Amino acid sequence: MAETIGFIGLGIMGKPMAKNLIKAGHSLVIYNRTQSKTEELVSMGADLKNSPKEVSANASIIITIVSDSPEVESVILGKNGIIEGIKEDSVVIDMSSISPITTLKIAKELDQRGVSLFDAPVSGGEVGAMEGTLSIMVGGDGVIYKRIEPVLMAMGKSVVRVGEVGAGGFTKLSNQIIVAGALQSISEAMVLAKKAGVDMQLVYQAIKGGMAGGRTLDMKIPAFVDGKFKPGFKMDLHIKDLKNALLAGKSLGVALPSTGLIHELFSACSAQGEGQKDHSVIFQILEQLSGLK
Repeated sequence: MAETIGFIGLGIMGKPMAKNLIKAGHSLVIYNRTQSKTEELVSMGADLKNSPKEVSANASIIITIVSDSPEVESVILGKNGIIEGIKEDSVVIDMSSISPITTLKIAKELDQRGVSLFDAPVSGGEVGAMEGTLSIMVGGDGVIYKRIEPVLMAMGKSVVRVGEVGAGGFTKLSNQIIVAGALQSISEAMVLAKKAGVDMQLVYQAIKGGMAGGRTLDMKIPAFVDGKFKPGFKMDLHIKDLKNALLAGKSLGVALPSTGLIHELFSACSAQGEGQKDHSVIFQILEQLSGLK
């Protein structure tokens, strides 16, 4: 008999991920702070509950995807949280991008209830969430992983268990460092081309097949050309991830000098009121610094 899945957090990423689970034939019980975001899923057959506690009492696999470490801790361990309703041998899969230190703390608390925690952050943005092509980086018990793998495969194209609980979070932080570096360098390159009077679209066509080509370039060049930065992944969320990466680096004694600089540039972008736009909006800030705005 198929397990009932609980899903908590129906934002830009969570809602299309939950829809893909329903399309794959899974039964869902759901919760979201903003109830209006649940209406489409309810119309698709999801069962709306009034709290994370109620979700966990009615599901054996519970997925969370919320904004940051405090929110995850509140949803799982707080008042009316998952831990208050959860049954032994259930599994919690946190797909948020948070501090792995928080993940390990939550895992310890859940383990005392006979519950396994997996951290399974994602990459691929809103488009990947909608198309079910996310990259999912999973940390957790290798035996229990076989139980949840089909659920994750309904939401992602690449699902890789990278180690024990916490490993998924460290992998996601590594991913976010690379994406931030790519965004920064692509933005600088395209601002240089633009100020020199060279057509950015033609620059892209010329370089995409060489070593400078890649998925980040392919995904973000339309925003640079059009000057429209509708959020697929918000700048403020990337700033949060870089903050967590820097804190992790500090705790492990790892030097992350470029990450620190990019974090400051991204933060300056947010301070100018651009934090809710796509993280590729860093291009616009570099335009301003270069006298193009």
